[in-house]
Amino acid sequence: MELNSKIYVAGHKGLVGSAILRALQEQGYSQLVYRTSSELDLRDKAAVDEFFAQEEIDYVFLAAAKVGGIVANHEYPADFIRDNLQIQTNVIDAAYRYGARKLLFLGSTCIYPKLSPQPIKEEYLLTGELEKTNEPYAIAKIAGITMCQSYNRQYGTRFISAMPTNMYGPNDNFDLHTSHVLPALLRKFHEAKEQGLPSVEVWGTGSPRREFLHSDDLADACLFLMNHYEGDEIVNIGVGEDISIRELAELVSRIVGYQGQIEFNTSYPDGTPRKLVDVSRIHALGWAARISLEEGITSVYDAYQKEALVQN
Repeated sequence: MELNSKIYVAGHKGLVGSAILRALQEQGYSQLVYRTSSELDLRDKAAVDEFFAQEEIDYVFLAAAKVGGIVANHEYPADFIRDNLQIQTNVIDAAYRYGARKLLFLGSTCIYPKLSPQPIKEEYLLTGELEKTNEPYAIAKIAGITMCQSYNRQYGTRFISAMPTNMYGPNDNFDLHTSHVLPALLRKFHEAKEQGLPSVEVWGTGSPRREFLHSDDLADACLFLMNHYEGDEIVNIGVGEDISIRELAELVSRIVGYQGQIEFNTSYPDGTPRKLVDVSRIHALGWAARISLEEGITSVYDAYQKEALVQN
């Protein structure tokens, strides 16, 4: 990408999109295009077509998606598959038809089989059954990958796909009903400390292991891939290390400064037992994550406290 290229960040308000936008701004890219969902509904094909026709976009970071944790995926499965299929179909097709030079499609490591060998290599895609709780979302993302590959093959486009592991960072979703595990834990422990509660409930047994990538590291990887990677093969983005939910809860408790007990409610599902991605492909390309988990959580908690002060 040239510094004066016209670059569209779809989903610039979200955790991932906002990090990509910050990274582009910090690196001096001057023609950045973005729209809120109220200004441009990406589920509306006619609106997306009109936007691409007017803006003449060079590069697209497709970070817009309907996302959520176990509870949201369980309660809104139709929304997850419909909205994500509509968003990615409209943007990918418009990027081709209106001459975008390159597109990066962001998927998720939940596309891999529930019981994948660990760490998860890119070639394990479609080798087993998906985790049922997020199957509609995963199938939509798999369709997006296949769409990018198919457009490359039929139309000669340069559409690439990256699969980030579990994300956290500034602009995360802290709603306990729809958030992912890390921001949910941060909010639970913070509120328990503020209210002097004797214990904090954590869903599940605490035994599943998860990998966590800071959104600023992901953004750095996305810019790296846009500038340096060409190919149909998907690329995992992660840190190459994981942690149990129990260990994560203890780490968050320590960072927040909570002194009470941690209680695990085993009536809630654990989800996938382990999800660690193999990052050898992106390491071979020349990129690696830099932000440690403790450093990253501490910075996110600092930002969360400041936001809470502003709201109060």
